[in-house]
Amino acid sequence: MARIRAQFQDYIHELQDEICSAMEQVDGKAKFQEDHWKRPGGGGGRSRVLQKGGLLEKAGVSTSVVHGPMPESLKEKMNTEGQDFFACGLSLVIHPESPLIPTVHANYRYFEMYDEEGRQLDGWFGGGTDLTPYYLDEADARHFHNCQKEHAEPHGTELYPAYKKQCDEYFWNHHRGEARGIGGTFYDYRKADEERQLEDWMAFNMDMGRSFLPGYLPIVEKHAGESYSEEQRYWQELRRGRYVEFNLVHDRGTLFGLQTKGRTESILMSLPPRVRWDYNYQPPEGSPEQELVAVLQNPRPWADE
Repeated sequence: MARIRAQFQDYIHELQDEICSAMEQVDGKAKFQEDHWKRPGGGGGRSRVLQKGGLLEKAGVSTSVVHGPMPESLKEKMNTEGQDFFACGLSLVIHPESPLIPTVHANYRYFEMYDEEGRQLDGWFGGGTDLTPYYLDEADARHFHNCQKEHAEPHGTELYPAYKKQCDEYFWNHHRGEARGIGGTFYDYRKADEERQLEDWMAFNMDMGRSFLPGYLPIVEKHAGESYSEEQRYWQELRRGRYVEFNLVHDRGTLFGLQTKGRTESILMSLPPRVRWDYNYQPPEGSPEQELVAVLQNPRPWADE
């Protein structure tokens, strides 16, 4: 599958350039700092981080191409006899300063597994994009979801509803009984089968990556000039605490990166710079903050509303 590896690597690097350029333009002040790193055991990556911008408090857009022996802990978790792996992908998290602009996360990846003779045992695509608002704007939610639906439907009308459901289930803080955000799409282990070849899943994954900017940028631009209070900023930092909890407790990507000796700074670039935990904080009944929590506890079918 050398051709697929090469094509997808080119794609994630081009997408990284496109997203970083667009986010620098909308921020209007700061630039991404680029950091090349090598992974002990094989491969490396290109991390880009923007901090203390005019609009974005912290934004990380990272690509990686890594390979090497499968850690025993992952072999057990994945129930595989694979000895070596190859993985490449793009991962991003954007934390705007304004609590009226949602945080957003996206990841698009390809994985291969090999036996002890170097023969490929398996290969699959995965990815997704999800939105984490601090104040609910239903028009934003519908726009974000409809954009992903429109990019998914040419590859099968059944894909968006299935992966929207998977997103709601995956980005769920089980210990809190609520979603991390209002979802989007999430999919993994998309392999060749009777209906689709691996190239078809690559085309789907690429189109989902292309849905990111038209899905998110209009939301950023819509709220960029709106004023907000210190109380709203405080609420944002409380909700960021829940974001951190998910990433460190439940996220498989974080676990994979740390267990395969990935670069810690790049893996944890998803964490926000300002965050807080207050003991047993409950938003006032009937408040905008309580409205958001109610939706996080009961996900809605945004694209169908």
